[in-house]
Amino acid sequence: MKYLIDKRIIYARNPVQDEPTAVYDWGMYYEDGTYECYELFKSKAKINTYKSLKWHALVLWYLNPHLTKDQLTNIVAYIADKKNNFVTFSIPLAALHSIIDEVYMMDLEEPPKNKLRKVIFKYGCGLTTSQKLSIVGSLMGRSKKVSESDIYEAMIAIHDANNKITVVKIAKLLKVSTRTVYRSMTYDLNREKDLLNNEKI
Repeated sequence: MKYLIDKRIIYARNPVQDEPTAVYDWGMYYEDGTYECYELFKSKAKINTYKSLKWHALVLWYLNPHLTKDQLTNIVAYIADKKNNFVTFSIPLAALHSIIDEVYMMDLEEPPKNKLRKVIFKYGCGLTTSQKLSIVGSLMGRSKKVSESDIYEAMIAIHDANNKITVVKIAKLLKVSTRTVYRSMTYDLNREKDLLNNEKI
């Protein structure tokens, strides 16, 4: 991370246009969710697919539109170097440049696809992981229905608390039955759960 900080690279940004439903000392709550929250490298989970590496490269360029292609290449190459602990795999140089070329040709007017978020904690908010879990559970528990974004929010909170993500823990956090969680668990959510759990904390 020191490399990105020294280069003054923006790798996180709160929503710009979406208005929060409520603002607290610790952060913001979006009842309908927001796609505008970008928080790269927040968790200890590493990039483990070409698709994820490409998405990270696109978000970095989207948040730093002033970068030249050479600068973008250097940054993505640093992230893609396995020894720098951002990725779990080695990528051939030709494949790396192919990703960078593809990203550089994309339209920056179109925000990169992102996951829906409802609870956003301020950096350095001072809360413990258990306090964050309690807040997420309280806010997500307001709804009678459980959406994919609610489950994802619960998964991130459990993972950030250095706990293994299970359906039982998700259900407990959201104050619903495990059957309710299973009904809303999509293939992508299950895959995300497995990826987070397989990444050692």
